[in-house]
Amino acid sequence: MSTPTFTWQATGNPTGTVSFRVRTAQFGDGYKQTVADGINNKVQSWPLTFTGTKAEMQAIVNFFDERAGWQSFYWTPPLGVQGLYKVTTYSPTPKGGPIYTVTATFEQAFAP
Repeated sequence: MSTPTFTWQATGNPTGTVSFRVRTAQFGDGYKQTVADGINNKVQSWPLTFTGTKAEMQAIVNFFDERAGWQSFYWTPPLGVQGLYKVTTYSPTPKGGPIYTVTATFEQAFAP
């Protein structure tokens, strides 16, 4: 089974967070030693909102449901470097009439 690509465009100007996982050992004399935690210690997180018709938002929800929170997919964040991401929770919201929003946080993954 090949890894799918998420192609829908988010609403607005998404702001992601990049964090570095590190391990630190604090010594009694005030010295602190810090190292990277694993080979993939740089992790991105992108809270995104999608807005559209019920049918458009249902397609996004179906995409997330098919992955069930544990399977990753390809997605290209605003800085343009495609990578693997997972969505473990999402929130669909009716906005009135035929318009809906879906919010989800894309968490960087390192294995399909």
